[in-house]
Amino acid sequence: METEVNKCIEVLGNGGLILYPTDTVWGIGCDATIDSAIRKIFKLKQRSDSKALISIVSSYEQLKKVTHITKEISFEKPTTVIYNKIVGISKLAISADGTAAIRIVNDNFCQQLLSRFNKPIISTSANISKEDTPSCFNDINQKIIDGVDYVVNHRKDEIMNKSSSIIKFEKSGNITIIRK
Repeated sequence: METEVNKCIEVLGNGGLILYPTDTVWGIGCDATIDSAIRKIFKLKQRSDSKALISIVSSYEQLKKVTHITKEISFEKPTTVIYNKIVGISKLAISADGTAAIRIVNDNFCQQLLSRFNKPIISTSANISKEDTPSCFNDINQKIIDGVDYVVNHRKDEIMNKSSSIIKFEKSGNITIIRK
């Protein structure tokens, strides 16, 4: 796994795209601070740049660097949270209303990668827009595989079809459930 993490850090650091397993599904990732890398994802997915992307972090400490949260919250299953007042990531990863979707991952490979890279990574499903999210590596469209700079050689045989829950912290303090 060390070799895979090192190669991903090299590719991400150069503004490249990786195809990698997460705690939910296979994802396309890039450095969440590099506009040009995020544009590559929109182009590869044939997705409008007005649709927000999810970023992932390894820990509450990394989350605090890009949000203004002051209290740690834990969830039983993978949960992406839409936060207000985002700093330190590309404006292309932030919605027009100033919010961004961020998840603390609970996957060993992602944890190691994010801890060493020490920046948020974009994590969007490995599919062309309007296509179904692939449930395993073999279901990923060849255009996606060919369009990234590195494909992680890890967990390729696993069935992965468990999109994260999505909740939003409203400015009022209320929580809205967007996807269970």
